[in-house]
Amino acid sequence: MPSKTYYESPIGCLEICGSELGLRSVKRVDKAGTPSPKLPKLLKDCKKQLTEYFAGKRKDFDVKMDWGDASEFYQAVWNELIQIPYGHTTSYALIAEKINNPKAVRAVGMANRNNSIAIIVPCHRVIAKNGDLQGYFYGLDVKRQLLQLENPVSFATQGTLF
Repeated sequence: MPSKTYYESPIGCLEICGSELGLRSVKRVDKAGTPSPKLPKLLKDCKKQLTEYFAGKRKDFDVKMDWGDASEFYQAVWNELIQIPYGHTTSYALIAEKINNPKAVRAVGMANRNNSIAIIVPCHRVIAKNGDLQGYFYGLDVKRQLLQLENPVSFATQGTLF
């Protein structure tokens, strides 16, 4: 049976679900619920790694994932997302090419939208071919916030003058 815990992050409360088999989801929720009484080591490790990530001390996650019954296509996309280096971005079109399905750009976008393991499977690192920020299930402000955390030089915002 899956266990769950909660983590207060800079982008809001994250619900983390999984078991010894692997991480099933990391998703933002309005407020923390009741965590499982006995947490598997995996969930404890995930919280620790998220703390390190948001502190700018972790660039890669080391947690096993359990994608359940996700389609092979979605799993292929998510495996490519994990390969995007910290602080870098790629496009939906390049992901489609890497999985040998160059016409599947929209389907890649849908796989990103259905990614249940936010941040750790870094769909926030995928942008439009022209460099625009596009689609993120928690909004473009959160996407920019994550990209700024990872690469403050490229994704800095201009301060106000007055």
